[in-house]
This record gives sequence, structure tokens and C-alpha cells, in this order.
Amino acid sequence: MASISIIGSGSMGQAIKSVFDKGGHEVEFVGRDASQPVNGQIVVLAVPYPAVAEILAERAGQLAGKVVVDITNPVDFATFDSLVVPADSSAAALIQAQLPESAVVKAFNTNFGSTLSVGRVGELATTVLVAGDDEAAKAALLDAVRAGGLSALDAGSLKRARELEAIGFLQITLAARELV
Repeated sequence: MASISIIGSGSMGQAIKSVFDKGGHEVEFVGRDASQPVNGQIVVLAVPYPAVAEILAERAGQLAGKVVVDITNPVDFATFDSLVVPADSSAAALIQAQLPESAVVKAFNTNFGSTLSVGRVGELATTVLVAGDDEAAKAALLDAVRAGGLSALDAGSLKRARELEAIGFLQITLAARELV
């Protein structure tokens, strides 16, 4: 059983919590107030990308030695026409650079909350793609997701986060146009 902290209790945070609850994990919500400790060994950043910088500035020390899961899609929400990270990078890579003592993995950004909660997409189990450089961190998250009844696939190194963010961006723009 994993100990998991989720920073952010919005719709994605709730959906991710439901997956981990189904797997029998110990899950806590942590507010943005830095005085509340982060107890989990896996920490999910279930917040919009613009909120990440403040959280990292306030909690970097608390996140050292932990698996940090970036679920963000760094979309320019003013225009919906681009990502706001450099073309050769990703939000996850930028977070890893700011948290050198943590193992950052990218996951859940290509999923909708509803399919995480239900655990299915049509006839198939919902699949969570996970990318990261730390094999033990990826394995811990993959195991936690699978224990919750979902399919989970190792999408490769943290370099693949860029592609995952591009997929998330495409899904968001299609959903905004009501094409999915």
C-alpha cells in the first residue's frame, strides 16, 4: 500500500483520489497552504500549471526524496493555440529541474477525470501513461494505478513528457470544440 498526498482537490484531484482509494492506498488531500505537511511518498500535483511555481517555491524541501507526479498540461489558456513551455522541454522537465532531490513523473494529463473515476473508456479499462527517468518512481506509480483497477503503461523517459503534454493539449482543444 502506498502513502499518497494530492495537492489540489478539484475534479482531477478527486478522480485521482478515487483510483487510489480503490487500490486501498492511504490518500490525503493537501491544501496549497505550505504549513500543512506533505506526508505521502507519492505526491500528485493536481493543480493548473500556473499554480505549480508557487507550490514548488513553498514546498521544495517537503518534496525532497518523494515521487512527484505532474498531471499538468501547460496550455496557453488565453489563446488555446500553444503550450507555454519551450519547444524542446516540458512542464515535467521544468519541475524536475526545480526539484533535483525528487523523482518527477508525468501521468494523468492525457486522462479526463470522468474516465479515471469510472475506470473505463467504452469497453476498455482507462489507461494511464507514465513517463519518468527514475525507474523505481515509475514502478511505484504504475503499481498504485494498476491496484486501482486501471491499465498503466510506461511511456518511457521524462523526455516523453513533451509528447504526453502535446497529446493532452490536443485533447483539451478538441474537447473545447466539443469534438471528443
